[in-house]
Formats: sequence, structure tokens, C-alpha cells
Amino acid sequence: MDQILDFFTSKSVAEMAADPRVMFGTAVVFVLAVLFRWKYVLLFLFAIGATMTVLKYTGGGGQSEIVVDRSMMLFIGGTIVIAIVLIYFVFIRD
Repeated sequence: MDQILDFFTSKSVAEMAADPRVMFGTAVVFVLAVLFRWKYVLLFLFAIGATMTVLKYTGGGGQSEIVVDRSMMLFIGGTIVIAIVLIYFVFIRD
């Protein structure tokens, strides 16, 4: 148990997302969620994956203000799209 806690506390989110053990565990949870039709688990995995993707593409800003503005607009747009999809599947679609 101590090794698991050390693993979670010593890594950053980006390093943890790229770790093969975490990716394998996420894939197993995804397959189980699809087989057992766990809607909220699938939505949670979608939200985490989509947010990590948006952060990956907006995190590489440079010194120019134009790049920061584009990154901020991409981050805002991506977050809005994620929120709309989650709201649709949680509240609208039954």
C-alpha cells in the first residue's frame, strides 16, 4: 500500500497519465464499464481524457501573447465542448 501511495504522490499528472500501468488500468476499467454499461464511469473517463487532451494541446505556449491567446481560446473552447457533452449525457439523454 505504501508503494501505491508513493507512486501517486511522487508523479505529476502528466507523468502518471503516460505511465503504462495507469494506461492499462484505465483500459481495463473502460472495458468493464462498456460491458456492464456503467454510464457514469464512462462519462468520468471521457471527462478526464478530454481534459488531459485539451491541457496537452494548450500547455505548450510560448513567449508571444498571440500564442497565449490562442492557447487560452483553445482551452476555453475545449472545456465548453466537454461540459456540453457531459451535460447532454447526464441530464438530457435518458
